[in-house]
Parts: sequence; structure tokens; C-alpha cells
Amino acid sequence: MAVWIIDDDKAIRWVLEKALARSAIAYQSFSSADDALGALAETTPQVMICDIRMPGTDGLKFLAQVKIEHPQVPVIIMTAHADLDSAVSAFQGGAFEYLPKPFDIDQAVELIERALAETGQSAASGAVQEELPALLGQAPAMQDVFRAIGRLSQSSVTVLITGESGTGKERVAEALHRHSTRASRPFIALNTAAIPKDLLESELFGHEKGAFTGAQATRRGRFEEAEGGTLFLDEIGDMPTELQTRLLRVLSDGHFYRVGGHTPIKANVRVIAATHQHLEDRVRLGLFREDLFHRLNVIRLRLPPLRERCEDIPLLARYFLQKSASSLTVDPKRLSPAAMQCICDYDYPGNVRQLENLCQWITVMAPGQTVEISDLPPELKSPQLEVESSVHPQSVGQPSARANDWTQGLAEEVRRRLDAGESGIIDSLTQRFEECCIRASLTHTAGRKMEAAQLLGWGRNTLTRKIQEMGLSAFHDSNKY
Repeated sequence: MAVWIIDDDKAIRWVLEKALARSAIAYQSFSSADDALGALAETTPQVMICDIRMPGTDGLKFLAQVKIEHPQVPVIIMTAHADLDSAVSAFQGGAFEYLPKPFDIDQAVELIERALAETGQSAASGAVQEELPALLGQAPAMQDVFRAIGRLSQSSVTVLITGESGTGKERVAEALHRHSTRASRPFIALNTAAIPKDLLESELFGHEKGAFTGAQATRRGRFEEAEGGTLFLDEIGDMPTELQTRLLRVLSDGHFYRVGGHTPIKANVRVIAATHQHLEDRVRLGLFREDLFHRLNVIRLRLPPLRERCEDIPLLARYFLQKSASSLTVDPKRLSPAAMQCICDYDYPGNVRQLENLCQWITVMAPGQTVEISDLPPELKSPQLEVESSVHPQSVGQPSARANDWTQGLAEEVRRRLDAGESGIIDSLTQRFEECCIRASLTHTAGRKMEAAQLLGWGRNTLTRKIQEMGLSAFHDSNKY
């Protein structure tokens, strides 16, 4: 038999059988992995497509057994559970491909045909790690991320993770580490944007005693702490140029010096970098070294913003509500269909982090176990409330002239600067725009930085750094979080 279908769901077997018959592909079906294992004693198929969760022997145990006895047979793993565990476990067990349910039947047949054409697929082995970071998603873009993590599990190649703030870049970096051959060694994370420029070099590479004022003892840096493991450099786009040069030297030469030191220290570290910025643009502006960019950009993983994976919002919301309830030792709240729809319709400029914060708010603030629309925060119930309130009653449904004033003023300012022959306009105006947003948000939150950062879609460290860089002393001295 060419293809074996193994699934306890009769409907899935029937759909695949009909599709394979239309494509003139021979098949045999089994309702359990145990039946298929028994048949393996008599004959060997060319390809297997197997569900991951079934009574008796599950798909992963079946996969492991097949790879021991018939390592050349491609096995496609199917699952209705769209989580990172399934994807990574399947690839680490040697699966040819990972097929999340529900799937497009034509794509499934194309996948089977490709497996038929590619025999002798090498098995990838590795122990499944426990206590993984929460990475969930049924959206195709997230499934691509899961597949990439699985395929990278046996490699120490440098990875660049891109995506907007709040999309989960550090969690993906943790997953890459936990599912790598370096999993038993340290995972060290450093947000380069959160460390003052004059301290970042010592933070990364350490320093010798007496290297500078206040260096009263030798200190190991993050590279030494991560020896044999993984160093995650978040917001790499904000790294100062002089440190970019030092990082490039470590990546190319494999060793570094502590600040004030003269003895080279070998670096056996996998570097994973992340940024919310377009590094290509920063390279063009001369703000980021092109050679370092190419060193980091060996494998790039793009994390989609939440608005591009709306189908994942219910799954994530239920998970975060359960997580919040567990941390507070209370029963998890349930969202009514109307409340869930309202949550799904929101734009989430702060992405997954904002959704998680929303679920924490619901867990603490919603009065009953079943959450209705009236229990949700005002910004979700009436996202246009502020705009509408500024519109004159006679002009309902028409754009507010006042709302357009700032864009018109901005355009006039740009034209004025262009006429004056200025350059670097974007950077200058962006700084003024960010300063305006920071002042307004901190005034709105009465100086509470954490709340202001969330409203702006930043982390608190990013907000604090920008306040310091802009010299907003009134806010810098505030201890409100």
C-alpha cells in the first residue's frame, strides 16, 4: 500500500480516502496506531499520515516506533491542537511535516504527493522539553513559526526575530533555546534598549577590576553567563554603533575581551536577536552596521501582529484567563459569546501582551464568573467614543475638522523643512511626536509609567529609557509604576 491513513476519527479517514482515490493514490486506513503497528510486521507503506492524539498508542509514540524500525518512511502528523508542543514534538520525532486541523484537503494531498516523491527523509531526534513558554496559534503565520522552531531544533544557527512590540519575540527565543541541543545550558536575555549606553558594554562583556571608576571587582558579562547556551539580545536595533562593532567581532572571531581586559575569552554562545524596527532602513540611514545585519539575519522569523491572526484571539483569551486565574488561585472567568466577539473585534495595538493584560484586568475587575460586554473596559466597548465626542452634533458621520488639524499641521511643517533644505526630517519629527505621546499618556495616567507604557504599546523599560534620553526630568523623577 502506498499511503496509510491512521486516525480514530472516521470522518477524517473518509475525507482523505476520497481525496486520495481521486488522485489515483493507493491507500489503507487504520482506526488506531496499534492496528497500524501490527500491520507493519507484514508490509511497509511509502507514506503515513497519522493523528497525534488517539486512544491507545498516540501519534508521537507511533512516530517514534516507526522511526526506529522504518526510518526511511515519511510520516505526516495531524493534530487539532494548535500548540507549540505538538509542532516541535512532531519535528523532533522525525515527522516529515506537521498538518494542523482543520486542513485544506487539496493541500493535504499535495503534501502527501511530496512525501511520496521524497523518500529516505532523515529522522530528527531530541527530548521533548517540559514547561514551555505559552505559544499558541491556529493562524497559518503562527504555524509557520512553529514549523521553523521545530526545524531549527537541531541547529545553533543565529536567528533574527522581527515583529511589533508585544508579539512575543522573547517567548519565541525561549522556545528556540528549550528545543535546541543547548537546552541544558543557560538562556540569558538582555534588552539592549533598557541599558544605558555607558553601561551596556560592561553588561555584555563584563569588566576587570579597576577598569573604570566604581569597578571594584571583576564582573562576568552576559556572554560569559550564557556560555554553552543562548544569549537573547532584544531590541538589537537600538544598540550603539560602537557596540555593534564589538558584537560583530564576537560573532566573526568567536572570542571577546572584558572591559579593561587583555586576555581573549572564547564565546561558545548562540545569539538570537530581536527587533521591532526595520533594520534594513536603519542600515540605509547609517544607524546599523550592514555587516552585522547580515551576520544576524541568517534565519529570520517574523511574528505576525495580533490583528493578522484574529482567529487566535479566542484561543489566547481562554489561555490567559486560565493563567490569570491560576496565579490568583480563583476560578477562571468565562466570556459570553457577545463579550468574546467584542474582544475579537478590537485592534490590539499592543498585540498579544495587550490581550494578556486585558485578561488579567478581566480576572480582577469583572464582577461575575460570566463576563458580558458591560463588564469589559471602556476602550473595548466604545473604541470610537473619544473621537465621536469631539464631533459636533451637526457633523455626525463626517470627519472632525479638529481631528485633521494635526496632520495638516504636520504636512505644513514637513514642507517648511523641505523648502529650507533640511535633512533627517523623519528622526527629528518622530522624536517630537514620541515626546508628545509620552507627556500626554503620563498626564492621563497621573504619572504611572507602567500603565502609560501599556497604553502606548511599549514596555516600561522602553518608556523609561525614552524619558531619560529626552530629558523629561519631571517624569524621570517619578516613582509611579
